[in-house]
Amino acid sequence: MRYSRMNQLRPVRPYLLFGCALSMAIAVVAPQTPQHAQAAAVQKKSAPARNAAPVHPAPLPSPEALLAKIRQVFRSHRPPPPFVTYTLTREQKTEQGYPDFVESYTYHVWCRTSDRAALGRRVYRDDYRGPLEFQRPAFNEPRDPGPPTAAVFEPAPVHPHPIEFVPTPEPNATAVPLIGSVRSVGETQYRVTKVAHEGEQIHLSVTPIRDPERNRLRDIYADARTLELRKLVATDRLFIEKGPSYGAIFTITLAMLEGRPVVTDVHGEIGDGYVGDGQVVDFTFRDITFPSTLPAWYFDAHAYASHRNDAPI
Repeated sequence: MRYSRMNQLRPVRPYLLFGCALSMAIAVVAPQTPQHAQAAAVQKKSAPARNAAPVHPAPLPSPEALLAKIRQVFRSHRPPPPFVTYTLTREQKTEQGYPDFVESYTYHVWCRTSDRAALGRRVYRDDYRGPLEFQRPAFNEPRDPGPPTAAVFEPAPVHPHPIEFVPTPEPNATAVPLIGSVRSVGETQYRVTKVAHEGEQIHLSVTPIRDPERNRLRDIYADARTLELRKLVATDRLFIEKGPSYGAIFTITLAMLEGRPVVTDVHGEIGDGYVGDGQVVDFTFRDITFPSTLPAWYFDAHAYASHRNDAPI
C-alpha cells in the first residue's frame, strides 16, 4: 500500500455539486440490467465469509508414534504366505573393478517361509541348471540375504547360525477379542532423530537405543499416505569363510506385490577397512510368486538324490 500527500482543498462551484447529486440519483433510480445483477450475485457469492472458522492442519504424531505406526502397518501383513518362489541375482566386481564372474550368479529359489528352508538351483546359460542345493536365506547370516518376504524389523541374531538351525516360525494365531484396550507408545529399540517429508515419502532417521549390532535399522522410508515401507538402510555383515567378518551397509528397496511388501533390491557396501573382491555388491529379487503349495521334498536335503529327474528348473 502506497501513501501520498492529500490534495489541497479547492473551491467547488455550485453547478458542479448539483451535477454530482443528479448523477447519484440517476444511478439509484435506474434499474439493473440482467448482466449487472449476475455480476453482483457472483461477487456476493465469492466474498469470503467473515465468521468462517479457521482450518488448522491435523497435528502430526510424535516421531516415536510415527515409527510405531509404520511398524504396525508392516506387521499387519505378517505372517507371509506359506511359500514364495523367486529369482535371486547377485552381481559384484573384483578388487580391480572387473566383473567378478565367480561370485556373480543367478539362482531360482523355492522357499518355505515358516522356517526359510529353501531349494535352490543355479541358473547358467541356455537351459542348463546346477545341482539341487539346500538353502536357508537370511539377513545377517553367512549366506545370501532373503527371502523377499523377510521380517525386516527383526533384530539380527546374536551370533551366526549354521544352515541346519531352524528359526522359530512367526505366530499365526487369531487375536483374542478384546472388550477394551489402552494403547501406549514406548519405543525400546530405536530413537528417532529426524523426520522429513521427501516427495511422496516420509524419511525417519533412527539410532539404536541399545544393542546396535542387533537393532540394525538406520533409515526408514515409508509412503506418506499409506505408511507402507519403501526403503530401508540397515547394517549387515560380510562373513569370510574361515576368516573375520566385516560390517556392511545395506540399502533395501521394497515394493508391494499382491498387497504385501516384498524386498526387490539390496545394495551393499562393505566397510570396516575391507579390501578385496565384492566391496560393492547388489542383489535383485525378481519373478516373485506365492504358490499355494510346494512338494515337501523341496525342503528335505536328504530327498534330493531320489528326485533328480523331477526337480524343478
